[in-house]
Amino acid sequence: MVKAWAFWPTKRLAQVVLAPFFSIRVQGKENLPRDTGFVLLPKHQRWVDIPLLSLAASRPLYYVAKYELFRIPPIGWYLKSLGGIPLNRAQPVRTKSSLQKVLAALSSGQGVVVFPEGTYYEGKIGPVRTGVIRFILNKIEVPYVPVGIHYRKGFWRTKVNIRFGAPIFASSAPGLASFMEEIMKKIVGLSGLV
Repeated sequence: MVKAWAFWPTKRLAQVVLAPFFSIRVQGKENLPRDTGFVLLPKHQRWVDIPLLSLAASRPLYYVAKYELFRIPPIGWYLKSLGGIPLNRAQPVRTKSSLQKVLAALSSGQGVVVFPEGTYYEGKIGPVRTGVIRFILNKIEVPYVPVGIHYRKGFWRTKVNIRFGAPIFASSAPGLASFMEEIMKKIVGLSGLV
C-alpha cells in the first residue's frame, strides 16, 4: 500500500526539484475515475514520466515496474512505500504476489499505472507488452485510461503536456488485440505523435 509518510513528502520534493526543469500542463484530469479502481496506460517517453505523472494526478497511484529497481533493499522498500509493484518479466511465476497486489489496489478503488510498452521509447511507439493487461482483463472489469505525454523544448524549461483520455472499457472491443489497438491509437493521439 502507498504510505502517506513516504508519498506526500516525496511528491512535494519532486515538485521543488523538477520545477526548474519542467513546465507541466495537465489536461483531462476529470477523466480519472473517482469511485472505482482504474488502470492508467501512459506513453512512456523518458524515465521522468513517473514523477511527472505523479505530479499530474491528484492522488497516489500504484506503478507496475521492473523488479530490478527493487533489488537493493532500502530502495526497493522505499519504492514499494510509494506504490511501486515489482514485475519480473523473465520469470512471471515469481510475480504472482505482485499481480495479486495489482488486483487488491484496483478492487479497493485505486489507480494502477501500467506502461503498455514496458520501457520508454522517446518520440515513437514501441512494441506493446500485454501480459499485465491481459491478467487484469481476465480478473476484474475496470476502466482503462489512455495517457499521452508530450515533451517540447522551451526557452528555459522543457514543456510537458500530460493528457488523460476518456476511460475505455475492454467490452468496447472484441478481443485483447483489438482492445490494445484502440488504446494505442488513443495514446498516440494524446501524445501528439500523429
